[in-house]
Amino acid sequence: MCGRLNVLDSPLVQALCLAVGIDIGIPPPGNADVRPTQRVMTLGGADGQLARIDTTWGIQPAWAKKLLINAQAESVAEKRTFKGAFQHTRCLVPCVGYYEWRDEGGPRKQKYHFHDPDGQGLLMAGIYYPGDTPELVTLTTAPNALAAEYHHRMPVLVHPSEAHQYLFGSVEEALALCIAINDEELAVEKAS
Repeated sequence: MCGRLNVLDSPLVQALCLAVGIDIGIPPPGNADVRPTQRVMTLGGADGQLARIDTTWGIQPAWAKKLLINAQAESVAEKRTFKGAFQHTRCLVPCVGYYEWRDEGGPRKQKYHFHDPDGQGLLMAGIYYPGDTPELVTLTTAPNALAAEYHHRMPVLVHPSEAHQYLFGSVEEALALCIAINDEELAVEKAS
C-alpha cells in the first residue's frame, strides 16, 4: 500500500510547509515517483519547534526479511518496532499525492494517482528513526469508501490545521488523527 509518492511540485511542497508554519528554505528537487529507499523530505519536531528532516523511506529491522515502509495506525502506538518512534519522532510528508495500482483484467495493473481535489497537496503521517541518515515509515489506516475501491489500506493524511497536534500532541491526540479523511477530500485519476 502506498509504495510510491509524488513530490513533483516543489513550490506546492513549499506552500504546504508554509501553511503548517515552517519555511524549509530551498525545496528538494521534485520527484513524481519517490520509491522506498529514496530520500524524502519530512517535517518533524525538534525541541518543540518544526524542523525539516531529510529521511530515507523504509527501515530494515534485524528480524525483518524485507524493508518496512508502512505501519498500521491502529497498532503503531503498541508494536515494539514503532512505539518509541510514534511517542517521540512523528513526522509529516508533504506531497502532491500518492499512487495505487488496481488489477483491471489487462496485462498490467492500472496505476492511479490520489491527490487533493483542490490542488493543495497532502500531508502524509509518518514516524522517523533519528541517526546519521534518519529513516521514515509512513502510517496507513482503513480506507475511506473512495480509496477502498483501489486498496484495502490508505495513508493517514493530516490537515495542515492539525499538523501541530499530530507532531507535538500526546500519543492519544496524535492517534485521534490517524483515521481516513472524508471521500470528498481526496481525488483519484488514472496515471501513466
